Amino acid sequence: MRSAGFRRSRTRRASAAALVTALALTALASCGTSSSGNGDDGSGSDSGSSDPTAPLDPKAEVTLSIDCMPPAAKAAELREWNEDIKAFNAKYPNVKINGKSTPGQCLEPPRFTAMLKGKSQPDVFYAYFTDLQQVLDNDGAQDISAYVTEKTVPALKDIQPQVLDVAREDGKLYALPTSNYTMGLMINRKLFTEAGLNPDTPPATWEEVRAASKKIAALGKGVAGFGEYSAGNNGGWHFAATQYALGGDVVDASGKKAAFNDAKGKHVLQQLHDMRWEDDSMGKTQLLKWGDLQKQIASDKLGMFLAAPDDIAYMVQQLGAKYENFGMGPIPGGQGTLFGGNNYMIKKGSSPDKIKAAVAWLNFKNLTPGKGQFDWARTKADKLPVGLPQPNFFTGESKTQDDAARAANATMPVENFKAFMDNPVPGKAEPPKAQEIYKVLDVAMSAVLTNKDADIDRLLATAEQQVNQVLANQ
Repeated sequence: MRSAGFRRSRTRRASAAALVTALALTALASCGTSSSGNGDDGSGSDSGSSDPTAPLDPKAEVTLSIDCMPPAAKAAELREWNEDIKAFNAKYPNVKINGKSTPGQCLEPPRFTAMLKGKSQPDVFYAYFTDLQQVLDNDGAQDISAYVTEKTVPALKDIQPQVLDVAREDGKLYALPTSNYTMGLMINRKLFTEAGLNPDTPPATWEEVRAASKKIAALGKGVAGFGEYSAGNNGGWHFAATQYALGGDVVDASGKKAAFNDAKGKHVLQQLHDMRWEDDSMGKTQLLKWGDLQKQIASDKLGMFLAAPDDIAYMVQQLGAKYENFGMGPIPGGQGTLFGGNNYMIKKGSSPDKIKAAVAWLNFKNLTPGKGQFDWARTKADKLPVGLPQPNFFTGESKTQDDAARAANATMPVENFKAFMDNPVPGKAEPPKAQEIYKVLDVAMSAVLTNKDADIDRLLATAEQQVNQVLANQ
């Protein structure tokens, strides 16, 4: 649930994150209703072979409309987009790519839903990992299983299985990824040092988080040790992430029953309650949503919070912070973490040539180390961020190659993310009906942070009953 704006995602942040309102949190969306100035009728010839295993004929005449072309305000990103089209056309000169750009966030839930219902999505459209069911319910995406092989996507074998699994339904593949994230512990290295803590070894357990939070809060001057969301569905989103970190779940394996009213769920709320009221290490301002904690930590008023890596770029580019002031460790508990991201789908009913052209473009732009979004030397030259551990969906040789190029062209101290990168935590997808569930869990999160006498057992029982009602209405 993350925010769409900044992270090419969300910016979800759930998360995502939602850009989390920046809310990617908000969940589901896309930008394909506005067109760039070059127009597109969506047509494409089917002159090539209809055999999905046959390569695209370079002479095939195909026109592709594609979501989320960078807007003019992002001059460097737009220049890279156009450079990539030129490089792609060197191999496929007869594939015309018409980019679609939308002012503001690329992904907005109301527009995305209306687009699906009206069948007006571009040929290649952008979606969050959590959007698959909505797209399939509206018969919006093409099954591309037969078109995606190691011949058409050479790095396919090196893409993390869980990233592809979220794009599958009944064994069929409906999307290819462009970005992903896993949540970890963001820290303010300056405050850690001032509090006598080692910023190179962020807390690895929730007990260590509590102890570090007290030391940071003891610095005074309005500094909080640890921050947490409890509004805008963000509190529920972080409850889910923390529950995963403790080895718990939010919904059971059937997807039809709440699974958080247990000792782990109680631990999540009890820890926050005790840090807030017994330790006074979380600050007095609560009911925070995405964007609030980023502002606090960027201004050296907060020591730690759960986040995805791209929050750092947002804080530097939008809030004036410095890269060297931040670090990341794995999510405390380490038994699981919430993961999310974004992908591209191909419109249902597209011709075989159009599907092949779309897969070829997505492979070049989003899935080839050293090219497209992974051309880190170009990214650095264009003064854009390099070095964040995101996107981070490669394994094997592709990961080795990409990690080396990313480090060689880094525009930030990548060693600050070493604890996060060296201790990967298994990712778990957001639960079904994520935003509705998060809204329910917001109530429990806000209660323990604003009411010293909150009844945690009752909060969990009430939330369980309400979530079961949500799941019964799927």
